[in-house]
Amino acid sequence: MEAKIEKKQRTLNSKELADLMRDCVLEKKGKEVVELDMRELTEAFCDYFIICHGTSTTQVKSIADFIVYKFKTELGEFPISQEGMKNAEWVLVDFGSVVAHIFLKDRREFYQLEELWGDAKITSYSEEGDPIV
Repeated sequence: MEAKIEKKQRTLNSKELADLMRDCVLEKKGKEVVELDMRELTEAFCDYFIICHGTSTTQVKSIADFIVYKFKTELGEFPISQEGMKNAEWVLVDFGSVVAHIFLKDRREFYQLEELWGDAKITSYSEEGDPIV
């Protein structure tokens, strides 16, 4: 018997994908979750970044794995690219219009993606998933 993976018939826009990705991060207790809306930036290669950090390499891997699992099982979507799982200091999960950056805290502070893409609209989220004003 041959196993088949059927693609779900559910299509989400990039904001809905970003929301799902953010919810995955929050469910796995990602820290200091932010969303960068890149749509107004001409040099941007995607619509949204979701950025967070974990407290250990195990948590960083867990967050990345959970994002991939949810996108695969709920949407039938697989990442275009997934980088950094070996060391898990900075893991990138790319779904085209939405990209997750999951760091260890010291790596996040070093690379400062929020500063690098400071022209983007940045929204921070509480641990409960509410936007922080």
